[in-house]
Amino acid sequence: MKVAILYSGGKDSNFALLTALRNGWDVKALISVKPKNEEAYLYHYATAELTRLQAESIGVRHFLLECNEIGPEKEAAVLDKILSKLGVDAIVLGGVGLQQTQINSVGKVAAKYGIKTITPNANMTSEELLRAEIGSGMDIRIVNVAADGLGQEWLGKRLDANSFNEFKRLSDKYGFELLGEGGMYDSFVADAPFFRKRVELKDVKKTWDSKTNSGYVEVGKAELVDK
Repeated sequence: MKVAILYSGGKDSNFALLTALRNGWDVKALISVKPKNEEAYLYHYATAELTRLQAESIGVRHFLLECNEIGPEKEAAVLDKILSKLGVDAIVLGGVGLQQTQINSVGKVAAKYGIKTITPNANMTSEELLRAEIGSGMDIRIVNVAADGLGQEWLGKRLDANSFNEFKRLSDKYGFELLGEGGMYDSFVADAPFFRKRVELKDVKKTWDSKTNSGYVEVGKAELVDK
């Protein structure tokens, strides 16, 4: 089966890519979208432009699109021209299927071209998937937070076996979705077993809004380096 991955560069889309590779699917492209601001419904704002480095490291054809509209249907519409000419059987989404707004909006565009929308890890719970993502060897960094319990100290922090228990405790206490579905936090994968080189982030700055108790990181420079 020929597939494209809706690729944010975060943990869920990278694990969806890993799942596709494990299933023996033919990954034809990674599709990334940079929205105009952090209010986007469907796409990651912080670090989305760095997906080009990840794609180069992975060695898969990459499309980086811009989205200047806000709203699920308008945001999904930017995929129209790409999906019309890729010649794939399915577009693959990460997560466990809680992001129904994204799935439905993307699905409507894809269906026009006979393309299925697949969320391959929808049979897992959020905790199961997050544990699997951490256990896969991915270097996961938190790059955006918008949930009670996640302060600015989590921005840029690595989500791994050492920080998981505290992260899970905060999720239980404050009620944010453990996987982050719904925009509670976003992540960036700096390295993974299927990366040929890792992405090194430099000049990382935090932007924080104390009124909304939310923020994101801005990366001044990033480059691929040998492992």
